[in-house]
Amino acid sequence: MWKERISCQPHARGQSMDTEIILNTKLVGDIQGKFIVPSYQRGYRWGDDEVTRLLDDIYANGANNYCLQPVVVRRDDKEDFELIDGQQRLTTLFILLQYIKREYKPRIKINLSLDYTTREQSAQYLNNIEKDLAETNIDSFHIYRAYQAVDTWFQRQKNDVVAADHIYEYLMEHVKIIWYDVGKTADPISLFTRLNIGKIPLTSAELVKAMFLSHAGNENVGREKQEEISLQWDNMEKELNHSALWYFLTNQSSGQYQTRIDLILDLISGKGEINRDKYYTFFRFDELRQENSLNDVWRKIQQTFLILKDWYEDHDLYHKVGYLIASGSLSLSRIYELSQGKTKDAFHMLLDDYIRRSVTISGDYTELSYDDPNDRRRISTLLLLFNVESVRKLDEQTQRFPFDQFKAGKGGRVAWTLEHIHAQQSEGLRTQEMWKEWLGLHIPSVLTVGGEQASDLIQAMEEARNRVKLDRAEFDDLQRKVVDLLSAEGSTEYLHTIGNLALLNAGDNAALSNAAFDVKRNTIISMDRRGQYIPFCTKMVFLKYYTPSAENQLHFWGQADRVAYVQAINEVLKEYLKPIPLEKEGS
Repeated sequence: MWKERISCQPHARGQSMDTEIILNTKLVGDIQGKFIVPSYQRGYRWGDDEVTRLLDDIYANGANNYCLQPVVVRRDDKEDFELIDGQQRLTTLFILLQYIKREYKPRIKINLSLDYTTREQSAQYLNNIEKDLAETNIDSFHIYRAYQAVDTWFQRQKNDVVAADHIYEYLMEHVKIIWYDVGKTADPISLFTRLNIGKIPLTSAELVKAMFLSHAGNENVGREKQEEISLQWDNMEKELNHSALWYFLTNQSSGQYQTRIDLILDLISGKGEINRDKYYTFFRFDELRQENSLNDVWRKIQQTFLILKDWYEDHDLYHKVGYLIASGSLSLSRIYELSQGKTKDAFHMLLDDYIRRSVTISGDYTELSYDDPNDRRRISTLLLLFNVESVRKLDEQTQRFPFDQFKAGKGGRVAWTLEHIHAQQSEGLRTQEMWKEWLGLHIPSVLTVGGEQASDLIQAMEEARNRVKLDRAEFDDLQRKVVDLLSAEGSTEYLHTIGNLALLNAGDNAALSNAAFDVKRNTIISMDRRGQYIPFCTKMVFLKYYTPSAENQLHFWGQADRVAYVQAINEVLKEYLKPIPLEKEGS
């Protein structure tokens, strides 16, 4: 067991310790002393569900270490412990031990006691829980119900005697709590209040930091080294708060981490993304601390952070690692695991292989259809890779794909959708306001076509916009005429294929989503001028960058545009995709 003394306040250079805290990990079997539950706390209130869940978790975990949340105490002048937080858990454990002693193991010794200051004789009742006295007060009532829940749990077991042996063994040898003694000078009521409104960060990161910023027994970590670690720790946290670095490493919003260095600590601990154990990382570092010196543990944290920084600063690794994380193909923890023991070249080759797997499909990728939800996901992944790789391969390597802008905009998370480049008639426009807005957006584009047909159509569009009540059938007819006028002639089978799709922010309004190419083009140019993020390849599509100048018609998206677009995808992704014969596109 390690034992640390830490300050209640963040440690800084030259700052004195106002309050001593003793931080331990303790086996349940090692908890001893008299615990006072003060009057400012509510009484015992755990019900059947909470008690049963605790027993199920302990039993299912077996001989593996099982970690409980912190118990926060303050030692009083009598050397008793004022129980500030964790009284529900500790009381339940005491009830469980009392049950095992009474029913199965009368010779065991229980080295702790509990006394509720608001209830006379509470200590006596906890030591001799009886039904006859359960109605004496509300605390006794709930304590007896918890005792019954324990009894019910054991009676459900195939062999209750064996279950009792196992549970007791686990409590003595494998079930740990975080022991958090705040020191005699702390204000317990203020601390209780702050704890219960979440103001004291008893997170894994804060507890791991305490390992380094404390007097560590025989450890060779002096004050000077502690101050160095503190500064380096704060610097890591500061750097991880840069959006560009953070969203390169993870798809998680900052709100899901109380401190961002948790990401580094979780990597080292091996905590997976589906692991919901709040203190898993802390207990894993506790184990590392038993096996290594504090200096070695700190060095591991530094090395891991520097590895991630190296990936971020390396142009190729930045884009390859960033794509795999952004696409959901691999998690950071998996990439970190794969990187261990690899040379840089071997790591690059491994990443390339996983990128290749992420876009592998059977058959021709131009035959994927927007109408199929699975195909839609594959197209989105492929177009994301197309965007990332296009930026990676730019001659100017100072240009980087902005994963932060791709994942998080001004209003929070950004949702991306597949935008049809060429207009399609859609039922997505359902109100008269939407119909009139759509008509207004397309009048300038129809005007550019010119001719008598366009002139007559514009007049009809203006009249429809000015009408008090616009009929759906009239709008549908006008929409069809506009789309036909602004479209290339020929088959429309390509509408839902990759040659007619690009990534765009799902926040764009419905009128734009159903607009003709020319309207979308002008709108996207305007958005780009305002500084709104547009994915690189989406911008290039609407600027007709991929289309040969001899075949470039600005007002519609035709077969020549689609062929050139697919040609660009073929070229940029040739390391990862089987090239597609271009004659298939648009045929």
